[in-house]
Amino acid sequence: MQETDSYLGILRERGRRGLPLERVYRHLFNRGLYLKAYGRIYRNHGAMTRGITNEVADGMSLERIDAIIDDLRQERYRWKPARRVWIPKKNGKQRPLGVTTWADKLVAEAVRLILDAYFDGQFSEHSHGFREGRGCADALRDIYHNWKGCAWIIEGDISDCFDHAS
Repeated sequence: MQETDSYLGILRERGRRGLPLERVYRHLFNRGLYLKAYGRIYRNHGAMTRGITNEVADGMSLERIDAIIDDLRQERYRWKPARRVWIPKKNGKQRPLGVTTWADKLVAEAVRLILDAYFDGQFSEHSHGFREGRGCADALRDIYHNWKGCAWIIEGDISDCFDHAS
């Protein structure tokens, strides 16, 4: 795992210095990257939720990881369709949720690890959304300490605005 952390550290430094990220696809052939990705997502509630196949986190093995890497190397890996599930909302409506296969979740997390390592250093220090180690409390602390003269903060959800845009 140390080798993978070193590799991600190199990507972080390249991103911070503005150097190009090259041959990203080849980075997906690193077994350690998938072990790290597995360690990050196997505890999630969705790890045991089946997509369109029966594979879940419990069925993962080094052989399966090697098979995924081989498929990527031979350019045979194909993303599977997501299983659509409708989740009830508080207002009585439902929202769609796509449940992907475990292999797709694992590959997506490996890609996310690479891209996060490279791009995170390029984001503003005041950006808190969907970043590791940053959350709502950090954003509020940033506002409290750095925004002078701010009397009002308005929070809202505009997600439904895009359902009917034409």
